[in-house]
Amino acid sequence: MKIKAIKYIGFYDVAQNGEENRGYSLAAITKMNYICDVLNKIGYEVLIISPSRTKNNRFYNGKTIQINKHTSLKLFPTFPWGNKLQKAFSLVASDIMLFWYLLTQVKRNEAIMVYHSLGLRGIVRFAKKVRGFKVVLEVEEIYQDVMSYSKYTMKNEYKTIAIADKYIFPTELLNEKLNISNKPYTIIYGTYKVEEHRNYKFEDDKIHVVYAGTFDPRKGGALAAAAAAEYLSNRYHVHIIGFGSKEQIEYVKDTIKEVSKKTEAAITYDGLLKGEEYITFLQKCDIGLSTQMPGATFNVTSFPSKILSYMANGLRVVSVRIEAIEKSAVGNAVYYYEEQTPESIAEAIDSIDLNEIYDSRELIRKLDVDFAESLRKLLEV
Repeated sequence: MKIKAIKYIGFYDVAQNGEENRGYSLAAITKMNYICDVLNKIGYEVLIISPSRTKNNRFYNGKTIQINKHTSLKLFPTFPWGNKLQKAFSLVASDIMLFWYLLTQVKRNEAIMVYHSLGLRGIVRFAKKVRGFKVVLEVEEIYQDVMSYSKYTMKNEYKTIAIADKYIFPTELLNEKLNISNKPYTIIYGTYKVEEHRNYKFEDDKIHVVYAGTFDPRKGGALAAAAAAEYLSNRYHVHIIGFGSKEQIEYVKDTIKEVSKKTEAAITYDGLLKGEEYITFLQKCDIGLSTQMPGATFNVTSFPSKILSYMANGLRVVSVRIEAIEKSAVGNAVYYYEEQTPESIAEAIDSIDLNEIYDSRELIRKLDVDFAESLRKLLEV
């Protein structure tokens, strides 16, 4: 296989460089890591270009880090993140270094991949106009659907999306919304990495149900999962694991205590789990809950990554019925509830026959193969 090269722009860092405390999103890195693995598999050497800045109050040199045989990471120098003036200088310096790199190191008509982020502030768009390279834009979500921003930022986000030559979207619905010129695109719901069976189970003859994810009340998932436990019998144990602010975690814990007083089912808060500990815990469970608020704007076009995490570990999935999930390639393998009420969620959980043949891992394997082929075709168009 002939080795090709591609540059991938995004806020990224590796654990071995953790002392520099550069900013990034863990979810973005997880997705970028998977896409890099797929790019390697289809014959690409990947150079990740990261404009991530330190949050420490000191200067760090730029560097290049070899991540694996076929993927490396370029980090720019980063300036102290101290007072307001230092922060402003760090931001401007980061923008200038990325802009200069794109002008001098990317060839005219060369295709680069870009992970869409408001933190890029139009730098890629401006450099593209000057240099004339091609952009394959990975749009995971429309950020203004999740949080409020200024009119300038909102307008700038849509302009940046519009200048792309090709797209990678997380749902078919987001393609329909944004790709009005019908440019080449592919869909990836999340990471399609199958976790092999660890053969761990709770040995108490209960059906174990897990919610794993954010405790952000705007998403509503953790609280909805906890509330549903009130309407389950003593056959069930509901586990809540995930992350949030100190206040959000305490509120979830208090909710669990209140629900525990009213239900025959067991319900516990099991902390924030990562890595192998997280995988092992999921595989000890039987059913995963994706219980986010159905009316939220971001649900129209985003795909809950936890659904793929559950399926990659062999769990059945209960989700609110939303179009982005129902229209997806995994839509027929999900168990739905119709209303965002504890009773409706509990009814969907209780309707699952765990004796029925079910192989979510095989579905994820197929998605992995299909995405690799679709990405290859997208880059060759």
